[in-house]
Amino acid sequence: MKSITLLQPPKIVFGTGCLSQFAEDYLKLGLKKLFILTAPPIRPLIEPVINTLENNGTDVCIYDKIIQEPTVDDFNHILTTARNFQADSIAGIGGGSVLDVAKLVAVLLESDQQVEDLFGTGLVKSRNRWIACIPTTAGTGSEVSPNAILLNEKDKLKKGIVSPYLVADAVYADPQLTATVPPKITAETGIDALTHCIEAYTNKHVHPVIDLYALEGIRLIASHLLNAVQNGNNMEAREALLLGSLYGGMCLGPVNTAAVHALSYPLGGEFHISHGLANSILLPPVMRFNVSANVEKYAQVALACGVTAGANKLETAEKGVRFIEKLAADCGIPSKLSAIGIPRETIENLAKAGIGVTRLLNNNPREVTYEDAKNIYESLF
Repeated sequence: MKSITLLQPPKIVFGTGCLSQFAEDYLKLGLKKLFILTAPPIRPLIEPVINTLENNGTDVCIYDKIIQEPTVDDFNHILTTARNFQADSIAGIGGGSVLDVAKLVAVLLESDQQVEDLFGTGLVKSRNRWIACIPTTAGTGSEVSPNAILLNEKDKLKKGIVSPYLVADAVYADPQLTATVPPKITAETGIDALTHCIEAYTNKHVHPVIDLYALEGIRLIASHLLNAVQNGNNMEAREALLLGSLYGGMCLGPVNTAAVHALSYPLGGEFHISHGLANSILLPPVMRFNVSANVEKYAQVALACGVTAGANKLETAEKGVRFIEKLAADCGIPSKLSAIGIPRETIENLAKAGIGVTRLLNNNPREVTYEDAKNIYESLF
């Protein structure tokens, strides 16, 4: 069996109500200047924790202006704010974009590197600041991954940074924080998390250790997503989704994603389509494209989704793709790029940009050519 390296936060706390433990643990560290990154809807949910920290002598600076997927310019502004505050510790409390920015701030706070020079794998020199990640959506799994994504405005493309230094020191995954996420965002982030698990389970670098996380993530998300979309206060569903998302995040470092993510990046970069929505629309056609390259694995994906076995593995795998299509539709996610305002004449540019994301396409179980990418996009009109 080939070797595999898992890089995970040394402390992961999971459970409804565990946010209060973050404050207790932080106060034991002896740190004094905490820079919190979050988003406007989250602030009321964390006020009790902020009060606890401040009442016990912590100087807290809150940046809560992250309202969309951040650009390089956005990040540099936030980094300057953190430096001016002279933060000795960072906490990201929010969705994937918030967590990604928080991890990068922790890395670059005392560094002479520029974030633009870090796109790729293994380019970060060091990290000297403690960081906690506290997810408020069940989607990216960024809280446990060594990855971060930013929109590079120059190339109109989302780009990834992968480094062991992006692994958080502590994670507090509190499903209660996800209860107020609107149905649309619940659906999109849920399919994003499902995509992480499916792509990790089926790509060229699969490993039995990661298969355990990926399959369980698929089971949890496939069986609970619709319930969470229809009733956001269903804590059993929220807990299952957040755990499934966390499992998906654990897959990202050692195995990572593939063509769905590669082809979704241009949609975010060019048209500012959310990461979750882009993945949700692309997942079924890319699965259909890939099935022939890994029928056994895609059949197992289908069974993990809860479908009944077909007459053979190919039929089972195809039933799995149809299940994903129906799940997305039932959750209110459009099935066509044309339905979200993407013009058909942009297909060639999307395909050119998509096949340039070789960091992820190299993981795909089937080679994706320029013509293949065009055909996949074409099928969504």
